[in-house]
Amino acid sequence: MKRKKGFYSISAVAKMLSIHQQTIRLYEKEGLICPKRSEGNTRLFSEEDVDRLEEIIHLTHQLGVNLAGVEMVLKLQNKIEKMKKKMNDIFENTQNELKQEQETSSHAAREGAKALMKIKQESSRLCTTKDMDKQDNADENDSWEIEYEQ
Repeated sequence: MKRKKGFYSISAVAKMLSIHQQTIRLYEKEGLICPKRSEGNTRLFSEEDVDRLEEIIHLTHQLGVNLAGVEMVLKLQNKIEKMKKKMNDIFENTQNELKQEQETSSHAAREGAKALMKIKQESSRLCTTKDMDKQDNADENDSWEIEYEQ
């Protein structure tokens, strides 16, 4: 059944859900629902109140749960929702921390690679300079001895 957004009177809700108004009052007295009140103290049921009433009716009429059981089921559902939200928040925070760590590690790896390349280039330059020095020394040590036949 498609409903309009807004607030409903107890008679409209009773008709909508095919239950007696007194049953709704009982659920309110037991603390299972808490509709708002107008200035004239008329009950005003929101969409959430109607949805909750549908759930209560399902539990009591179709599953045979008593009102104390309904209260426990609703409290447990509320706790489960809070735990889900908390777990989702923890999961999201963990994902964000992991992403941050990955970015930090990638940056450190790039910086490390740059530093290694710089060291390699300097080492290569030094080796080339030493080789040139060795070649120069070898050239100086080479004597141009001429052998004469005797």
